[in-house]
Amino acid sequence: MLSTIAGGVVMSLIFNAIGANSYMTIDPLTQILMGGFLFGAVFMATDPVTGSQTPTGKIIYGFLIGLFAIMIRVFNPAYPEGMMLAVLLMNMFAPLIDHAIVRANIRRRLKRTIKTSVVTK
Repeated sequence: MLSTIAGGVVMSLIFNAIGANSYMTIDPLTQILMGGFLFGAVFMATDPVTGSQTPTGKIIYGFLIGLFAIMIRVFNPAYPEGMMLAVLLMNMFAPLIDHAIVRANIRRRLKRTIKTSVVTK
C-alpha cells in the first residue's frame, strides 16, 4: 500500500514540475485523496492472488501501480479514474516482475558462491 501511494506522489511531483495542463498542476496530496486512488491502493492493489509474490516484487508492483494510475488520470481526462486500469495492467506484468527478481537473486547468489569457492581454493 505504501509503495502505491509513493508511486502516486512521485508521478504527481513529476507532473507538477512539468505543469503542461491543469491536471498536472494538482498538488500530490489532492491527487492521492481524489477519486478512488486510496481505495484502489488498499483493496485492489493488495490482492494476494494476482499481485507479485516476492517481497521486492511487491514494492515494484505497487510503485508502478501508483505511477500508472496518476499518469492515466492526467493524460486522459475522459477516463478520470485510472486506478483499476493501472491494477489490471500491472497484474499482467506481475509474473514478469517476479521472474526478474528471482533471476537477479540467482545471479547474485551464484556470483557469491563463485567468489567464495575461489577464495577457499
